[in-house]
This record gives sequence, C-alpha cells and structure tokens, in this order.
Amino acid sequence: MTERGSLELRDVSKSYVVDNQELRVLDHVNLKVSPGEFISIVGPSGCGKSTLLRLVVGLDGDYQGQILLDGERIAGTSLGRGIVFQDHRLLPWLTLEQNVDLALENSGWPAEQRRQSVREHIELVGLKGFETVYPHQLSGGMSQRAAIARGLVYRPEVLLLDEPLGALDALTRLRLQEELLRIWKAEKVTMLLVTHDVEEAIYLSDRIIVMHSGPGRIASDIRVDLPWPRDRASHAFADVRRQILLDMDAYAMEKAA
Repeated sequence: MTERGSLELRDVSKSYVVDNQELRVLDHVNLKVSPGEFISIVGPSGCGKSTLLRLVVGLDGDYQGQILLDGERIAGTSLGRGIVFQDHRLLPWLTLEQNVDLALENSGWPAEQRRQSVREHIELVGLKGFETVYPHQLSGGMSQRAAIARGLVYRPEVLLLDEPLGALDALTRLRLQEELLRIWKAEKVTMLLVTHDVEEAIYLSDRIIVMHSGPGRIASDIRVDLPWPRDRASHAFADVRRQILLDMDAYAMEKAA
C-alpha cells in the first residue's frame, strides 16, 4: 500500500501547438517524491517548472505519461492538492477568515469542523487576531501567509508552491522562509516548491531538482544533506550552491555551443 503524500511522475511530456507547430515544453520528466519531503525545482525561465505544477495540481490534463498520487493517477483538481501562487489571490470583498474558509466550500465538512480548521490554520501562519481584516489591510507578507493558510486548511497531502515569496522584499522573504519551514514541520505535508532563488531552495529543501529547457527536462536531482537550522554563510551551504549553479551553467554552455 502506497503511503499518503507519495507523488510520482512517470515519463511526463507536455506540448502546445503554436502557429500550427508543436512546441514541447516538458520531455519525459521522471520524479519520485516521498511522503513529507520538501522538494524545490529550479531552472531557467521557460524550462517548464510552473507547467509541471499545473499538471500536478490537475489544472491541465492534456499531457503524456502518468502523474500518480498515492499510486492513483491524478484526474482533475482535488482538495488533496493545495496550491499557493506568487500572487496571493485573496478576494478583496472577503475577510481573512472568509478567504481561508473558501477553500473548504466543496469539502462536505460540517460547519464546526470548517470553523475549527480555519482557526487552527490562521493561528498556524501567525495571523491570529486578524480574522476579520480585509486583504487591503494586510501587508504583502501577511497576505502570503493567508494564502498558505488557505492552501493548507483542508490538510492536503501535497502543497504546491509556485514562487510564493517571489514578490516580497528581501527581509520579508527571509522571514517567510523561516515560517514556511516551521509550517512544513508542523503539518508534515509533502511540499513541491518552484523558485528562481537558489539559496531559498537550499535553505528549505530535502532535495533540489535542476531543470533545463528546450524542452524542459530534469538535469540533476541533488540531495541537500545539511542539518537544520541551515547556515547560509557556511562552506557546506556554499558547496551545494556551487553544485547547483554548475549544473545550471552546463545548460547555458550547452545552449551557446
């Protein structure tokens, strides 16, 4: 029996038709993610990172290969797969708690269970006391915390993160990285993060997937064997960063040849 939160991509390929020609954006992507792992995906723009997340969350079913969650093929969206985007996408006419509760609209949960989960997850992301506040009254960092609460409120098996901290200032981003680590450890959810920030990937992840483009494919799968809390100034941290950048540079040299 497959453990809950186990994700597997088998020979996943994805193409679009542009000007009557096939444009392949993903080519035979194979990836296994163990339950509770934190995986980051890095690579150049256009390598298919966000497309990959769209396929996993079920927003696009037109692809070749198989995407399996707990051994079952993914078909359409599901509350078992949460997603957080770079833009928090909170509805401006709803309060914080109403925005979080919106994710439970199709859950079938009784009202009290919904209220309890909303309360717990607002507290989890450090926003207790802001339940009745509207999005325009929240800072950027607070809005992203709210989006993370909304992504987790159904207690999904997998949380997908598409550059969730990319629009934040540097200091807020560092603080939210700490919060994301704390939340991950508390919820024990499988996380798949797309980021352009190599240091962010190293700081947060069990493993880092480096992708190349033309078409998008996995170039390397790097295990980050550094203890938490991680020291960004350490030689070991710099060694992992160097390895990732070398793998990304290999793509640039390949394209230039």
